[in-house]
Amino acid sequence: MRWGLIGASTIAEQHMIGAIRATGGEVAAVVSTTKARARDFAARHCIPTHSATLALILDDPSIRAVYISSTNEKHHAQALSAIAAGKHVLCEKPLAMTLDEATEMVAAAEAAGVIFATNHHLRCSGSHRAVRDLIAQGRIGRVLSLRLFHAVHLPGNLQGWRINDAGAGGGVIPDITVHDADVARFLLGEDPVAVVAQMTASGMGQGVEDSVMSVWAMPSGAMVFGHESFTHPFAGSGLEVHGTHGSIFARGVMTQQPKGEIELVTATGREAVSFPTHNLYAQGVQDFLSALAGQGAPAATGRDGIASLAVALAVREAARTGIRQTVDYRRTA
Repeated sequence: MRWGLIGASTIAEQHMIGAIRATGGEVAAVVSTTKARARDFAARHCIPTHSATLALILDDPSIRAVYISSTNEKHHAQALSAIAAGKHVLCEKPLAMTLDEATEMVAAAEAAGVIFATNHHLRCSGSHRAVRDLIAQGRIGRVLSLRLFHAVHLPGNLQGWRINDAGAGGGVIPDITVHDADVARFLLGEDPVAVVAQMTASGMGQGVEDSVMSVWAMPSGAMVFGHESFTHPFAGSGLEVHGTHGSIFARGVMTQQPKGEIELVTATGREAVSFPTHNLYAQGVQDFLSALAGQGAPAATGRDGIASLAVALAVREAARTGIRQTVDYRRTA
């Protein structure tokens, strides 16, 4: 599989190039906002061709798939162009700035018959899959609540537009809350129906929120509490799932690395739970390739991307207005 990178991003540099190559793929080209950025990125990563225009990738029939990791406001137009050119698309979250844009992207891919996936890496984690299996096996009984704490300190090299540019899709809600929405849906197998929330800006950046807390109502009656932040250097991250017959404590698992620990607590005592430690991004690419081969679906589909964006947007609106929000998924199928 020959891939084109749309966006010379940190995530592509640190994770996705290696994942593509580890699964037998070739990174054939990179496109970025300027020729200089594309040239330097290509040189650092031994990518044979580079450009500041999409035509380099779109006009090359040997490039069958693209990975989009540009700033959020660019995803919509870039994805539609790639789909129109017949490319399969793996797009970073959030898919777009609005639900209408995200829905248009997914619908266009479905109409064109190409695979469209969202790069929600956490559902590719061995730890998260182990937690989901414990829940599905009934090890904690009926789920009563899920607590997601994903408050970190955003590294300096990742700050930039994420903390200063609302127009580019900055803010902790589109950056991290959207991931936690996908985690909740992945673990519990249901979609939040309504949310309440509060957000704040500590002064790390300008014009966007950097911390948020929210509570989500689930159709089953379970409640989800989410805490996401860019400003907490020592808070740690993890998740807890509490049920009628037990609890799962997963610490240090809201990460790009295959690490952390899981403990199952029931009336019989405490049990350490092992899990696979494969590369999350390589797993996501492999699942994408399997879907291309007609063997299952991507780890997170385009429809998953729409749903996680819907929850994140509802959280932001609830925090902005102080009013409980019903989540609008704009489902067409």
